[in-house]
Formats: sequence, structure tokens, C-alpha cells
Amino acid sequence: MIVDRIQNGKAYPMGKAWQLAFEFLLSLKPDAEEKKYHVQGDDIFALVTSYETRPPDTAVLETHRKYLDIQTVITGGEGIAWFPKDELIIKQPYDESKDVEFYHHPNSSFARMNIFPGIFVALFPHDAHMPSLMLGNTPECVKKVVVKVNVNLLITS
Repeated sequence: MIVDRIQNGKAYPMGKAWQLAFEFLLSLKPDAEEKKYHVQGDDIFALVTSYETRPPDTAVLETHRKYLDIQTVITGGEGIAWFPKDELIIKQPYDESKDVEFYHHPNSSFARMNIFPGIFVALFPHDAHMPSLMLGNTPECVKKVVVKVNVNLLITS
């Protein structure tokens, strides 16, 4: 997991696919249309959506195998909880067509970060994550972008 400012994203030496993802993020405006954006075909794409944040007991805990998630909010703010994948119990086995595996909520502690416009979280296949969390006790409408990058395109060594 990486948490940083979007403006620093291109400083990470993970290759051209990573660079393209951050070029897209830097070009995105608050009035961006809610839709799927193809940055580089099915290898790099972005999903812009709006929704209300929620309490942890109704949020989903997930991982992905094929794609790295680079998540940020365009408007509003939300929490994202992080868990080590290898310590979780699978709730719904991996669905290759949707590139997602779901987990039961653990009783153990976790790391949590709050993201706002200008801050990103990069979540790798070993990073179980629970996005869409309320920052306080009241749901908030957020507009969010998730850039999906095929992990085979990343330079990680």
C-alpha cells in the first residue's frame, strides 16, 4: 500500500503504466463525467462514480489479483481500512471475471487512512481493503475515481 499526494505519484519508479495512470489522475477535473475511462484499453482504465460513505459493518472487504487499485476522491472525503490479506477468512472466493475476492470482517485491528482530493492510495493484490467508510458518524456523498492498472505492467524490482 502507498499513500501519498497525487502530485508525487509519478516519482515512484514502477514503469510506464504507473506513469500513465498518474497522468490521467492529474488531468481529471471535479466535474468529470461518471463513467469508465479507457486509459490504455483493458490494461489501464478508470471508474468515476459517486456514492454515500458508510459505516464499517456495511462496507465490503476485498482484494484484487489482476489489477492494482489507485483510489482517490474527487470531491468529499472517505476512509479506507487496510488489512493483511493472509490473515483474513474468505467470505466469497475469487471471481476472475470481476477480479475480486471478498473477506469476512476481522475482529483484529487494522490501519486506516482518510483520503481527500489530492491524496491517493495505491492498493496491491496483497492489500485487503475496505473503502467507502464514513469519516465521522454521518454518511457523506463522495465522487471517487479508481484507476485499475494491470499488475503485469508494473516494474516492481
